[in-house]
Amino acid sequence: MRQQRVRILVAGFGPFPGAAVNPSATLARALARLRRPALAQAAIRAHVFETSYRAVARDLDALTASFRPDLVLLFGVAPRARRLRIETQARNLIALFPDAARHAPAQRRIADGPSAIPVSRGLPVRLLKAARQCGLRATLSRDAGRYVCNFTLWHALAAAQRANGSRLVAFVHIPPAARATRRSAPRRPRRPSFARTVFAAQAMLCAMLAAFGRAD
Repeated sequence: MRQQRVRILVAGFGPFPGAAVNPSATLARALARLRRPALAQAAIRAHVFETSYRAVARDLDALTASFRPDLVLLFGVAPRARRLRIETQARNLIALFPDAARHAPAQRRIADGPSAIPVSRGLPVRLLKAARQCGLRATLSRDAGRYVCNFTLWHALAAAQRANGSRLVAFVHIPPAARATRRSAPRRPRRPSFARTVFAAQAMLCAMLAAFGRAD
């Protein structure tokens, strides 16, 4: 009997005020094209969310219903960061300032429910180890912000709970790619190049797939 292919959704975001170019979108598309042998039998779909609450809620529901992913790996950009931040939870909080579509939420909570939803136990640590083994500086984070990134992680985790925990969800904030320069800053660690970020992202995706295989 032929084994069913694991379905993987990899997603990033479009531009938003303060980030005219969002590298998370380019990263999501790159992961769908560049394949390691460990991912050869997986069905990978890339998606770029408009950086708006309504678009995320609409697109995530549609993708969950049509594609039915087993793994969801989300990427966002942290403009001031110099290392990868692997999120461990989504908080039930939302900022009241407008998103990229100029829509401002009417309340500070995303939905009725708990104050936070954790990412699957042990999964953030697996991704952390995978990133560090690729030579990237990475850390665990308990605060995904109060903007569209945290909102997306919340909804993805809530959907996974409705799927009886059979779906793994993770979110990684990446720093902007390092710019080529002739001068080096000896005291300030440089951001990783985009190529190194792609390499680490593939490793994290493989680690996520391995975790799914153990849980299956």
